[in-house]
Amino acid sequence: MNWLTNFVKPKLSALVKKKSVPDNLWQNCPSCGNMIHHKDLKENIYVCNSCNYHFRMNLEERINLLFFDKDCKEIKLDKTNDDPLNFVDKKKYRDRLKEYRKKTQKNDAFILLETKLEDFNVVVGLMNFEFMAGSMGRDVGSAIVKGAKTAVEKKLPYIIFTSSGGARMQEGIISLMQMPRTVAAVELLNQNNIPYIVVLTEPTTGGVTASFAMLGDITIAEQGSTIGFAGKRVIQDTIREELPIDFQKAEYLKDHGMVDIVVHRKELKKTLINILNHLK
Repeated sequence: MNWLTNFVKPKLSALVKKKSVPDNLWQNCPSCGNMIHHKDLKENIYVCNSCNYHFRMNLEERINLLFFDKDCKEIKLDKTNDDPLNFVDKKKYRDRLKEYRKKTQKNDAFILLETKLEDFNVVVGLMNFEFMAGSMGRDVGSAIVKGAKTAVEKKLPYIIFTSSGGARMQEGIISLMQMPRTVAAVELLNQNNIPYIVVLTEPTTGGVTASFAMLGDITIAEQGSTIGFAGKRVIQDTIREELPIDFQKAEYLKDHGMVDIVVHRKELKKTLINILNHLK
């Protein structure tokens, strides 16, 4: 019995034991419920092949979709005080920043590039939702301003891709001050006749929506993106009315004049190139 228990049974168990399946092998579409293999999702640029639901893309995937690595030159951003208010909630703000920097290998929630889109030299800013939900603090505001100044200096179009939960509450009033700062940066572009294009992606909310994100000369939104200031539930509770099911979606905003173009992700690069062709 000991021989069967100690030797034969473990051998048989090892033979029939199922191989472990990675947790991220399949993705469930939040819109239609379709199960999508991760390789198929990546090949289809993170769009559901059944209902065209647009999954959120990370920073690197977004850059690779639109630009060639050899053309991308990252613009160095100015260093500021990490924690001007010495803020503490469940943990120190400084510690949160360290965690997200380690996780994302980025200094903050915005990167700035000088790059090419087809034959056009452009300045491009991209928000990184994986870094504290793309929230806008002083470093993000400073990066947006630097992008505007670089675009003016080099006389290049400025394109920003937004993905943000809004102002960074750990920086309090300093975070809210970035709203007028970024609006002033857009005005600098206007005064110098520099084209400013905004691409709104899932999600764009809060103080980002209430400032530079809705001031583009041309405002593009990816299909199905959530765009708004306060959350839908907060608005419903305040006005005590039911809102349309597609309220704060890109298509709804286009129908109500807040967005110029809604595009499928596969058409985004082509759309940007067409716009730049008309602006030259």
